[in-house]
Amino acid sequence: MSALIWSVYLGSLLLLGVYGLHRLSLVIRAVSARPERSPSTSEGESKHPQLPLVTVQLPLYNERAVADRVIAAAAALDWPRERLEIQVLDDSTDDTASLCAAACARWRATGIDIVHLHRTNRAGWKAGALEAGRRRARGELVLVLDADFVPPPDFLRRTVGRFADPRVGLVQARWGHLNREQSLLTRLQAMLLDGHFAVEQAGRAAGGACFNFNGTAGLWRASAIASAGGWHHDTLTEDLDLSYRAALGGWHFVYAGDVVAPAELPADARAFKAQQHRWAKGSVECARKLLPAVLRSPWPWWKKLEAVFHLTHNVPYLLTAVLLLSGGLCLGTGGGPGFAGVTHLVSAGVTLLVLSSFVLVSATRGDRLRALLHVPALVGLTAGMAVAQGKAVLEGLVGYRTPFVRTPKDGGMVSPTGKRYTVSPTWTRWIERAMAAYLVGCALLAAARGAAVETAMLGMLAAGAIAVALADRK
Repeated sequence: MSALIWSVYLGSLLLLGVYGLHRLSLVIRAVSARPERSPSTSEGESKHPQLPLVTVQLPLYNERAVADRVIAAAAALDWPRERLEIQVLDDSTDDTASLCAAACARWRATGIDIVHLHRTNRAGWKAGALEAGRRRARGELVLVLDADFVPPPDFLRRTVGRFADPRVGLVQARWGHLNREQSLLTRLQAMLLDGHFAVEQAGRAAGGACFNFNGTAGLWRASAIASAGGWHHDTLTEDLDLSYRAALGGWHFVYAGDVVAPAELPADARAFKAQQHRWAKGSVECARKLLPAVLRSPWPWWKKLEAVFHLTHNVPYLLTAVLLLSGGLCLGTGGGPGFAGVTHLVSAGVTLLVLSSFVLVSATRGDRLRALLHVPALVGLTAGMAVAQGKAVLEGLVGYRTPFVRTPKDGGMVSPTGKRYTVSPTWTRWIERAMAAYLVGCALLAAARGAAVETAMLGMLAAGAIAVALADRK
């Protein structure tokens, strides 16, 4: 039994190391890439003598606190009014519907071409709403904005010019963060998202691999969506799904890392976990759906390999859960093979190297030291999220269907009833608490035998598991 546990532990470490080295390759590609110069407004207009008609789609579901804000941001976009169409795709079942209708009426009175499309059911969830809007949209280009986003007025002026190449089907902007400093949780989320855009999106774009639409703050060519078959709702990540179907159809994507659209980060731990669960499960669903087509495609082998890593990039969460279960006992009791100590050090070094490079590349010059100091907290957060995310990966692998749970946004406000939108608790939190207790016990075992390094590692992982478990206690 001891040999089996050690084999599982070391095997998980090995696979995590492979994913870690891949992330490191993205860091290298992102750093070595030459930054793309943003076309100026005049350049964009010169390439489009008649500016294209743009449809702005705002998918909403029970967003009373932020609906008016995102509608106002869309109406404030600096684009000729005769070339701008706004669709409020509203699936709300609360008073958000009446708020949206009133807001649309106010802006329509100022000359804005805005329509409130209220569905009485959520068929297809967000993908269904986008598809219903697409069938009525008139725009040559389509901008999707989630409810919590506040793009700058010059967003279209800085992105439309990149569609001068008729092969370009998508321009994806970078996310900013309206409430980065609200709490430690929001700071860690901001760091992870900054790393995603500055390393993963930039690295894949620089290497010529497929990167994905992030579900919002991206501008699509309408014909690219149509030729790819429109929006599908058979996965929880309709954005990743459409991205690969369009890429397999020959469309090119542009990552506009110099254009930032600020948004609200989930400030509630349960909302954050629901969001991460949806992203993790949806990515695995896309892997099951799309990898056969990717592997059969005429893409070069390196591009196919990158797609495999991309579509399975949440599998390390499942590996981390397995690692915690097996590694906790191994590190706590010791007695493993002679190379185990070296394995611990190498794995810890690779983990810290990958995370440190992520935060250094994505952080601003004056914030790099502070970002590095947050690396242990990132490791702890990963450990704490491993159970819920591992469950999401397993559900995606076996094809277990669950509804689309949207991430609540409160805009820093409280609803008229005195309550904020919340996410219902799941039974997973009890397993998270059991994992936290287990890691604490393993850390105590390691401390009892005087293993300082193992005690420190287990203590950091246990602290992350405890923090996540306690954050979901309400």
